[in-house]
Amino acid sequence: MSNVALQMGQITSRPEWIWLALGTALMGLGTLYFMMRGMGVEDPGAKKFYAITTLIPAIAFTMYLSMLLGYGLTMVPFGGEEHPIYWARYADWLFTTPLLLLDLALLVDADQGTILALVGADGIMIGTGLIGALTQVYQYRFIWWAISTAAMLYILYVLFFGFTAKANEMREDVASTFMILRNLTIILWSAYPVVWLVGSEGVGVVPLSVETLLFMILDVSAKVGFGLLLLRSRAIFGDVEAPEPSAGEGTAATGD
Repeated sequence: MSNVALQMGQITSRPEWIWLALGTALMGLGTLYFMMRGMGVEDPGAKKFYAITTLIPAIAFTMYLSMLLGYGLTMVPFGGEEHPIYWARYADWLFTTPLLLLDLALLVDADQGTILALVGADGIMIGTGLIGALTQVYQYRFIWWAISTAAMLYILYVLFFGFTAKANEMREDVASTFMILRNLTIILWSAYPVVWLVGSEGVGVVPLSVETLLFMILDVSAKVGFGLLLLRSRAIFGDVEAPEPSAGEGTAATGD
C-alpha cells in the first residue's frame, strides 16, 4: 500500500495531473460510447466510420493515461532551464490526426492520391512539431514550429478548397455534415500551434498546467466532439435508410 500511496503522491504532485486525469476519463468514455453506438450497425460504409472514429479516442486514452502516470514525460534542457515535455502527446497525434483526416476523406469520397498527400503532410506536421519540442537549441525550436505550421496550413487548404468542392457534389446531408466537421477541424487545429508557441515548448508565457488544460480541451473537442457529430449523422450511411436516433439523442449534424 505504501508503494501505491507513493505513486499517487508523485502523480498528484504535478499541477497538470487533474487535466490529464480528466482527459483520460473523457477519452475513455468517448471510446465506450462510440463502441456501444456501433453495436448492431450493419451498413458497410457506416461500419468504417464507427471503426475509425472509435479508434481515435481509444488511442488518445492510452496516451493520456501514460502522461497521467508519468511515462510519457521527458525533461529537455533549453533556454538555460530544464523543461518538462510530454512526448506522448505527439505519439497520440501521430496516429489520431491521420484517422481524423481519413474520416473526412471517406465522407467526401476523396481519391487515394489526395489521401496519401494529406497523410504525408500530417506526418511532417507532427514529426517536425516533436523535433521542435525536443530541440535543445532554443532558436531552432521555432524553425521546426514554422515547418510544422506550414504543413498544417497545407492540410487545412485541402480541406477548405479540395474537400469542400467534393462535398458540394454529394448528398445534402453529406455536404452539411462535412461543412460542420470541416469548420470544427479548421478552428481547433489552428489553435494547436498557438498553444505550442505560448506553452512550455515555445516561449513559455503559459505555464505547463494551463498548456495541458488547453491541449486537453482541444484534444477532446477534436476527437470526441468530432466523433459525436459524425456518428450522429445520417451522412455516414449509404443510400439505405439510416436508423432513427433513439430518444434523447437529438438530430445534431443530420442535415435534416
